[in-house]
Amino acid sequence: LNSNEAVNNVVVEASSQDEVQGVLQLAQQRRCVKATKSNSESSRSHLLFTVRFELSSLTNEEMNRQGVLHIVDLAGSERLDKSGSQGTLLTEAKHINTSLSALSHVIQKLQEKSEHIPYRDSKLTYLLRDSLGGDSKTLCIVCCSPHQAHFNESLNSIRFAANASKVELKQGNKVDV
Repeated sequence: LNSNEAVNNVVVEASSQDEVQGVLQLAQQRRCVKATKSNSESSRSHLLFTVRFELSSLTNEEMNRQGVLHIVDLAGSERLDKSGSQGTLLTEAKHINTSLSALSHVIQKLQEKSEHIPYRDSKLTYLLRDSLGGDSKTLCIVCCSPHQAHFNESLNSIRFAANASKVELKQGNKVDV
């Protein structure tokens, strides 16, 4: 593990759908969740699940393709006055909010087509740099609370996803299979 890798990461080889499902279950079990005033099961970290795969043609030996799929479940930003976080929870909330701000900043710079994209501002953005600005597709799914008390947080989450969807990514290489 070096400083450019995720904290507590696990590298596991899987060759079947059942093995991949087992790895997903392991990742969910390792995820830290605590109760706050605003959420009984508040994620205390982001979950980054990366699948690196290789496809080979049975009929054409030269037809080999590799790819990467990142599935990212971001911990929500936390309003410290509403969550009542203190001590370790407060520290975790600050780290979560800082990494989400760094991600927003990277998305903003990508939209502006800036010469410098600050991927190194957080481990999250560094790990996702190829997916954020590379030859990739990005999709955001937002989970929102229907409660009026969480309206602003839900609105901010929707705005974040809308901004992320506006990033123009590089044109991918089309391959006929």
